[in-house]
Amino acid sequence: MLIDTHAHLNAPQFDEDRQQVIERAQQNGIRRIINVGFNRETIPSSIALAEQYDFIYSAVGWHPTDAKDMLPEDLEWIESLCQHEKVVAIGEIGLDYYWDTSPKEVQDRVFREQIRLARKVGLPIVIHNRDAHHDVVQTLREEGAAETGGVMHCYSGSWETAKQCLDMNFYISFGGPVTFKNAKQPKEVLEKVPLDRLLIETDAPYLAPHPYRGKRNESAYVRLVAETAAEIKGISVEELAEITTRNAMDLFRLK
Repeated sequence: MLIDTHAHLNAPQFDEDRQQVIERAQQNGIRRIINVGFNRETIPSSIALAEQYDFIYSAVGWHPTDAKDMLPEDLEWIESLCQHEKVVAIGEIGLDYYWDTSPKEVQDRVFREQIRLARKVGLPIVIHNRDAHHDVVQTLREEGAAETGGVMHCYSGSWETAKQCLDMNFYISFGGPVTFKNAKQPKEVLEKVPLDRLLIETDAPYLAPHPYRGKRNESAYVRLVAETAAEIKGISVEELAEITTRNAMDLFRLK
């Protein structure tokens, strides 16, 4: 049993064969999927997917690259959705200094507002962090994010940054990039992350693992991430699956 803790199966890349993709995930032992909606367009379709399938849940939030588009009523909308029985987290939220689509100060404001919302409603947060390690950690600390905890999605930072996140009650999640042959740092960090704080994901349709690198990713491929993680940790795939599944069930309070 595996859990894909971060996917975007509502993305247009799946419009032609979404049902088959979901069936392949089930056939490969994926028993839960956290599907992420991150702006005005993707939040409703992520909720709809979670309503359609018992084993799919949703996270809702506002992505940093879209921060400039978020209005006060959008934050109120997200808060109202937090009452939905299939919404298990706020995310993905954070900072992205790679894509120059929203000013840093706007990203910062939107990030902080959503951390405060998570504390208000008592949900964990899913963090998107690209080229903004210092500022993400500082903001999480300043806003008391340890109160909610959450997950550092598709982690790409250093072990030093990971340690700071672990100290704030966060899980560290790895996706397809950790399977790449040249992924020295992610492999080294995964080796050090405590088993009780480890999660796995796909970020489908993005970041497909080896040997599908460069192709469309899908939830069934989380098994390949599990195999790599188990090898790095020196344990069986079955044990890795059991541990990461338990971690995800605890974090997202899944039945």
